[in-house]
Amino acid sequence: MERYAFKMFLNQGMMAEYKRRHNEIWPELTSVLTESGIQNYSIYLDPDSHVLFATLERRADHTMMDLPSHPIMRRWWDHMKDLMRTHSDGEPVTIPLNEVFHMD
Repeated sequence: MERYAFKMFLNQGMMAEYKRRHNEIWPELTSVLTESGIQNYSIYLDPDSHVLFATLERRADHTMMDLPSHPIMRRWWDHMKDLMRTHSDGEPVTIPLNEVFHMD
C-alpha cells in the first residue's frame, strides 16, 4: 500500500456543514473509492487556516486517476463545491504533499 496525502481548502464558516455532509457520506461513493483501491482515508481541518489535510492509502494498482470522470464522484463534487475552493468544473483544488517522515 502506498500512503498519499494532499490538502484542500475549506471556505470560511463551512466547517459544521462540511462535517455534516461527510457524516452522511453516500454508500455508493465509499464503494467507488474502495473499488478504486483507496482505504484508510481521513480528512483533518486546521481551523485557523481552513486548510483540509487528507491522508489515504492506495493499492499499487489503484485507479484514482479515473475518479474525476466517475458520475458518482462528479455528483459528490457538485454537492460539496459550495463549501470549498474548486476548479471551474467543480473538482476540489488539491495539492499533493510530499512525505518527509514516517514511523511504523
